[in-house]
Amino acid sequence: MAAARIPDRPGIVAGAGKPLRRLATPFVAAQPQGVSIRTRLKGLTLRDEEVLRRVGGHLGSLAGRDLAARCADGLAHSSRRWAERKRELTAECSARWAGSITRATHDQWALSRRSQAAHLQSLDAAVGAIGHRLSLPVGAKGGRGASGGYRSRAEWFAKSRRLAALEERRRRVTADFTAGRVRVVRSGRTLARTRHHLSEAGLSLQQWRQRWEAARWFLTAGGESGKRYGNETIRIAPDGQVSIKLPAPLAGLANAPHGRYVLASRVSFAHRGQEWADRVEANRATAYRLHLDTERGRWYVDAAWQRPPVHVLPLEAACASGVVAVDTNADHLAAWRLDTSGNPVGRPVRFDYDLTGTAEHRDAQLRHALTRLLHYTRRTGAKAIAVEDLDFTDSTTREKHGRNRRFRQLISGIPTSRLKARLASMAVEHGLALVAVDPAYTSRWGGQHWQQPTSTPTRKTSRHEAASIVIGRRALGLGARRRTAPPPHHRSDGAGHRTAQARHHGPGREGTRPTRTAPRTRSVRPPDE
Repeated sequence: MAAARIPDRPGIVAGAGKPLRRLATPFVAAQPQGVSIRTRLKGLTLRDEEVLRRVGGHLGSLAGRDLAARCADGLAHSSRRWAERKRELTAECSARWAGSITRATHDQWALSRRSQAAHLQSLDAAVGAIGHRLSLPVGAKGGRGASGGYRSRAEWFAKSRRLAALEERRRRVTADFTAGRVRVVRSGRTLARTRHHLSEAGLSLQQWRQRWEAARWFLTAGGESGKRYGNETIRIAPDGQVSIKLPAPLAGLANAPHGRYVLASRVSFAHRGQEWADRVEANRATAYRLHLDTERGRWYVDAAWQRPPVHVLPLEAACASGVVAVDTNADHLAAWRLDTSGNPVGRPVRFDYDLTGTAEHRDAQLRHALTRLLHYTRRTGAKAIAVEDLDFTDSTTREKHGRNRRFRQLISGIPTSRLKARLASMAVEHGLALVAVDPAYTSRWGGQHWQQPTSTPTRKTSRHEAASIVIGRRALGLGARRRTAPPPHHRSDGAGHRTAQARHHGPGREGTRPTRTAPRTRSVRPPDE
């Protein structure tokens, strides 16, 4: 049942019939270089918490002031202006604290700038979609890949009003983007709006105020290679001792030499603890962040560092032992093990998750499902996981699918970005490669070529499970269409319906069947030469 491999080319097109979208070449995803771990600060005294609150509040006020100055500069910002801001902050804290604040400010401004560009792109897509449908007659049918007109004059009028509102919003966003103006709320816009809806959020004014102040604290220090334990501002020794370099106005709170404050708590990192200890003992750069969870009343510390870039494993080496193909859905992952010839082995496996509730619950559900997937992959002996390279940036707009609200919610509910980021980082720890493939036509061709042959009288293969087979075969360089049974003892319909063999050549192998050009019977005379 082995099939011919796809030639090394950017994609494929159909050989006959309607052309198909060009398929991107599968590739092995690069391993993430950033590492972040977290542990709890236990055994803090009242004095320790008071010092942390005062330091975080003082540095948070400086960070807010610096962010306002950066936003006011806009596109006129320069390295000279950056140095001026850092000198102003150094007088009220220290040079290292000022460097951490200015770096965080620039990262936040750049993130807001990217979000503004993405918002402008979504507005352009919505305005274009509405304008196209308004230009068509009411009730006009849509073509292949194009939307038709609106169903009624009432809907046409409502969409014309919405188009005017979107154009006005796009004008304002375009003016802000051209001028370099961004609007940033430290601690988040969602928390700021919650202030006006405390009863709906189930919070008192005091509880909201605690969350607001804690979110605006600044207790983050970047690492420095060659310095003691990799960080001079927030230092954690290999034995777990935590000390903080106090800002100049709070130097009187120090309980250790050189204006430092040593916490009574000792920390230990259970996850990647040995890797962290090796970095600290070698004085390699390690960044730290202290923060308070106001709901639980617990203090935590995050440690982060950068790994050196590694060589990406070739696709052939990653798929040498077969793959586990995964079809991503809004509520579950459908996985199936495929051998090197692209044949499904055993039965498919389903990993469910529930993405409702709080962000912590959703993240925990996703991590649990991915952990089960990774353990299943290691048990099968495969060394690679094939997933779709999903990107719904232009498909989540409400104007693209019109009245189909359920389909819009389905697309928005698929955790594409979170799943790829989580799976990439977790697969590295298990020694597995992640192969990304083009998601085009996987569900359609899976249902057409694999759903019925893999079903049994006692168990019916779902469309998602059949799609995972196409994903895995595409990662292996094989076509979606399976090879059919050999011809029967005679070619009449009495021996059963005649099947078609997949074409042996690469281009067009996954396309539609060519239209019949020869005469159906031999009673028709051939054309005269």
